[in-house]
Amino acid sequence: MRTMDLTPLLRTSVGFDHINRLLDNALSNNEATYPPYNIEKVSEDDYRITIALAGFSEDDLDVTINEGVLIISANNASDKEEDNEDRFLHRGIAKRSFERRFRLAETIRVMSAEFKNGLLTVDLQREVPEHLKPRKINISGGQKEPKAINNEAA
Repeated sequence: MRTMDLTPLLRTSVGFDHINRLLDNALSNNEATYPPYNIEKVSEDDYRITIALAGFSEDDLDVTINEGVLIISANNASDKEEDNEDRFLHRGIAKRSFERRFRLAETIRVMSAEFKNGLLTVDLQREVPEHLKPRKINISGGQKEPKAINNEAA
């Protein structure tokens, strides 16, 4: 496995201890390609994940959030049809179990999920807390007197 020296990056950032784990996950690329999905930026603060799920019904799907990870999964829905396996000459529409995970930033909220025409659409929105928004820091001119240090024994 490749190793990366993140020292230059970590010198200028504070509180991003988990970045090494995220980069390892991104570089390992062990993730399956089923089912296919799109992630789109709808507006400045809105995102949409669309997953193609032909052959599934709404009851087959499970959408949950656990510790900042959006998990979309389905049980093996083809168990009902395995008895009819002999009648298929070619089966190109996959209907197998899957679990797709999306790590969400702390400021991303899941707004809704909709299943229509074989597409599961999950709408996300970035909600930046007031303390994380950019703000102007005033610079005072002149000297401030140092604050007196209270040396009284307790």
